[in-house]
Amino acid sequence: MRLAILGGGGFRVPLVHGALLGGGGVTELVLHDVDAGRLAAIERVLAEQAEGVRAAPRVRTTTDLATALSDVDFVFSAIRVGGLRGRRLDEQIAHAEGVLGQETVGAGGIAYGLRTVPVAVRLARAIGELAPRAWVINFTNPAGMVTEAMAAHLGGRVIGICDSPAGLCRRVARALGVDPAAAWFDYAGLNHLGWLRAVRVGGEDVLPRLLADPDRCGSFEEGQLFGADWLRVLGAVPNEYLHYYYFAREAAGSASRGAFLLEQQRGFYEEPSLASWERTRLEREATYMAETREAERDDLEGGGYEKIALALMRAIAHGERTTLILNVRNGSALPGLPPDAVVEVPCVVDANGAHPIAAAPLPDHALGLATAIKAVERATIEAATTGSRTAALRAFALHPLVDSVSIARRLLDAYAAAHPELAHLR
Repeated sequence: MRLAILGGGGFRVPLVHGALLGGGGVTELVLHDVDAGRLAAIERVLAEQAEGVRAAPRVRTTTDLATALSDVDFVFSAIRVGGLRGRRLDEQIAHAEGVLGQETVGAGGIAYGLRTVPVAVRLARAIGELAPRAWVINFTNPAGMVTEAMAAHLGGRVIGICDSPAGLCRRVARALGVDPAAAWFDYAGLNHLGWLRAVRVGGEDVLPRLLADPDRCGSFEEGQLFGADWLRVLGAVPNEYLHYYYFAREAAGSASRGAFLLEQQRGFYEEPSLASWERTRLEREATYMAETREAERDDLEGGGYEKIALALMRAIAHGERTTLILNVRNGSALPGLPPDAVVEVPCVVDANGAHPIAAAPLPDHALGLATAIKAVERATIEAATTGSRTAALRAFALHPLVDSVSIARRLLDAYAAAHPELAHLR
């Protein structure tokens, strides 16, 4: 089985490769990137990582997209348009206006989407032409928005993944003292905008036990992040990214993570090795969302997104039926959102792809927020694919975390001036 990774020079690629070394049926791994230097650095790390491993996948690198897509079975899309320099600019411009700059939430997420969606759409078209039988697993952020843009060309053959819901469910199960494999997690929403509403074990919802126990709430990350009182008000456990909405004033002045990662990874790419990659990874994971957390993160093994991707790939390739929380077209699974909107819900995965499981409606407050953010995502996609500056302004102005049309205009002007990728806006 042949797997291509678009964005193959990215820092997190060794996590995927490490998971492949444990099995999964991939015989050839093709890394594609527009930066030959980054590809060479990652290729060196993978060679060290595979030393002594029998039947390790053959690794090839290329800067030619057609070569990368030739005769592949799966494509992982993990691109970063504009690199970490772009992320740093996204954050700095937002912070200058006193609003959140996080790369998937608020103004920073819109700016990132505006320059990423056109590239993602071009990749989707190329995959449809050059690898029409391939399944696409999208890692690229903003994951829900990018998956929706690619799905317009690839339909159900593109599936978005994120490790946040799985991590949340794992931590809640641990706090409850239940086996995650024996529980059903009622999670629903959009990417980075979802809520865990129930944990059913043997037909009983045991989540209320957690919400009623301040000590248990204080034993896991989201309980510490949001506070037991707020979890009881919601009657659910939110995805960690909802901290940016529920505590917007506190989060708006966050330090620039893009600047930190840019400087941190520069040293690794200048002198790449497996040891330096591992040191850099651990530091990166330990500081993940540090601006919103006081507690030490408890899952530094890499977040698990690579494990979700491989479980998804195995289910499709080998018919190993499983259930995963994924980003897919809604259909009728989540009431209140359009059928073609990409949502994040539990899905049954088999050889025919991912099938969203019908979910109970979101409560009004959650549906209202999800509907507003979906409108922003769709305006961003419209602007990115048509070049409409009007649609781009609408995306900024209507986002709940951008509280002024005047600020929205200034943000749009500043991002358009800073990013050459936005020259198509008119």
